Amino acid sequence: MTGYPLTFAGTDFVALPSGALFCPAASALILADLHLGKSERMARRGGALLPPFETRDTLDRLRREIRQTGARQLFLLGDIFDDDHAREALTQDDQDLWNRITSATACICLAGNHDPGARAEAVLGAITLRHIADRGPDISGHYHPKVRLNNVTRKAFLVGRDHLILPAFGTFTGGLDATDTSLTTLVGPGIAILTGPRPFAVPYCQPKGPKR
Repeated sequence: MTGYPLTFAGTDFVALPSGALFCPAASALILADLHLGKSERMARRGGALLPPFETRDTLDRLRREIRQTGARQLFLLGDIFDDDHAREALTQDDQDLWNRITSATACICLAGNHDPGARAEAVLGAITLRHIADRGPDISGHYHPKVRLNNVTRKAFLVGRDHLILPAFGTFTGGLDATDTSLTTLVGPGIAILTGPRPFAVPYCQPKGPKR
């Protein structure tokens, strides 16, 4: 399996190139912020017109990750649909694919700020899974962190002592620069794992050494 191995709160994970997180011991695949139906929502509200295939692309990538990891559990950490009407606006083919994916595994959908009403939290060992980081140790999403390195911006996992924040899995989701104070204050010193064909880690929010 291609990915970056890490240990958080005593549990081993693999940060996958797609932005998904896999826990081998629990056979659990964890994702955040699919934002299915974003292109439809933006068109409906008079925003920028995006290619209309983002939902199918996101679902195809999700299905591929389940197959490649062999995951038996699926945790979706909120903001699964882009707004209250996005699920109803799915094409029949996309709705059928969503139903096949979520019925093929033990799927737990958590509530985000775009999809209230679901359960707020789940537990994986000693770790709480939720949409927005709160009391750690927890794994969450919401912020869509990105890191710019060598003039290239990539989605990134942020890993600190108490919080592991996942990048957005959705195809057309934007992102928040990982240097934003809302993230540096929350996560503190740790690592950022940049997604891509070969995920790799860089120091994150580390204190600078004394000048010489």
